[in-house]
Amino acid sequence: MQELGNIKMKKVLVIDDEIDLCLMIRHFLEKKHYDVHIAHNLSDGISSLKSLQPDALILDNNLPDGMGWEAVAAIHEQFPSMRITLLSAYNLADHFSSTLNESIRILEKPVSMHDIENLL
Repeated sequence: MQELGNIKMKKVLVIDDEIDLCLMIRHFLEKKHYDVHIAHNLSDGISSLKSLQPDALILDNNLPDGMGWEAVAAIHEQFPSMRITLLSAYNLADHFSSTLNESIRILEKPVSMHDIENLL
């Protein structure tokens, strides 16, 4: 977490190939004092996870170089305390075991910025 004056800023990584959505999320969350970082594909996002060590991850399911739901278990294993929100145009709840359902939130697109904030 970074500090802005007396405000502790949560670090959030957004991995999504929809540039406009990333910009909208960044704009909204930065107004709420989040430190937002963006990657537009899974491989850059995984590299950013390791270097940034974010407090929360917003991960798109369908990326140019892979499926978010296939990577989420390994990400959760490596970063068990990080909040993970998976964004998808499809209902993905059936893809996860009950243990992962408790730590990984799923939002169906189109998403509300307030819903994203509530899951951080």
